[in-house]
Amino acid sequence: MPAHSDSLARLGLPSPIIQAPMAGGGDSAALVVAVNEAGGFGFVGAAYLSPAQLTERARDIRSRTARPFGVNLFAPQPEPTASATLTGAAVERIAGFYAELGLPAPSAPAYPGDGFAALVPAMLDSGAAVFSVTFGPPPAEVTAAAKARGMRVMGTATTVAEAVALEQAGVDAVIAQGAEAGGHRGGFIGDPATNLIGTMALVPQVVDAVSVPVIASGGIMDGRGVAAALALGATAVQLGTVFLTCDEAGIPDAHKQAILSATEDQTRLTRAFSGRPARGILNRVMTTVEAADAPDAVLPFPLQNALTRPLRTAAGQRGRAEFLSLWAGQGLRLARPRPAAEVVAALLDGCAATVERLAGARLAGR
Repeated sequence: MPAHSDSLARLGLPSPIIQAPMAGGGDSAALVVAVNEAGGFGFVGAAYLSPAQLTERARDIRSRTARPFGVNLFAPQPEPTASATLTGAAVERIAGFYAELGLPAPSAPAYPGDGFAALVPAMLDSGAAVFSVTFGPPPAEVTAAAKARGMRVMGTATTVAEAVALEQAGVDAVIAQGAEAGGHRGGFIGDPATNLIGTMALVPQVVDAVSVPVIASGGIMDGRGVAAALALGATAVQLGTVFLTCDEAGIPDAHKQAILSATEDQTRLTRAFSGRPARGILNRVMTTVEAADAPDAVLPFPLQNALTRPLRTAAGQRGRAEFLSLWAGQGLRLARPRPAAEVVAALLDGCAATVERLAGARLAGR
């Protein structure tokens, strides 16, 4: 593995701090710009954007910062299937929530199609320095096209096998996502709901298994976590939850307040909102849709996501956290309401202070 500074330079990263892509609005242009200007690396989670929206988001970012940023997409997924029985049960399970918010009764969602191919041209033209994927390896032709534009390519792994598969697919770096991470599990080999290796265990095993740089993700919220990840062999860290309570984050205030008031034992993996396992703060939708004493009534991704989107949109507008997908990682007690620039500075300063303290302790022990 190259020296740490060499690996950062190889990936075009100004520091070890990467703001995670958070599809759905958390990673606003304002957040990406603030992270970049503070010395971190901002990401746009573009999977739910249209090509025109991605083009506009990238243009907005470029107009406000000359520093590099990244774009993340969901890897291509097969078209899901769901029986009429399951579809009816899924609609019925959330109908009461729609009624509670005064929304028209939900109906069976239509498959919106896989948006990856349509977004690729906008991603390539975005001016981004990094292209990353979640839920699978990037297609070979897209990897080649991105690299031809001078972009680095990254992929998300939750196991060593996935990391090896990503390296074989030609990525420049592997993002090792531990079980503590908020939001969607990025796994693609086996069941992502059961591949729950913690960050501390996953990162060194991935570092030993691949020759490309490794980026640690999951439960890292302060400089101590950054230092720990680097000590395990990571080149950089990717953080999401710590940025969700920033002034610039694009999530509803109800989501921010839920993170600030929750405890580390209140997050769960759920398929209730999107159909894929994701970690969020426990709320009514999760407990009702996935009731232990009721049969399964969750549609596969992205059908469940389409089914719950109107509910989540209305809940965000009305400040109803019990109906929101409150994505958050297990380190949420360490979140604070503050500008993103303060977060980046605290992460870098805290990491340096931790390394210095440990070096001092080692010398004192001799």
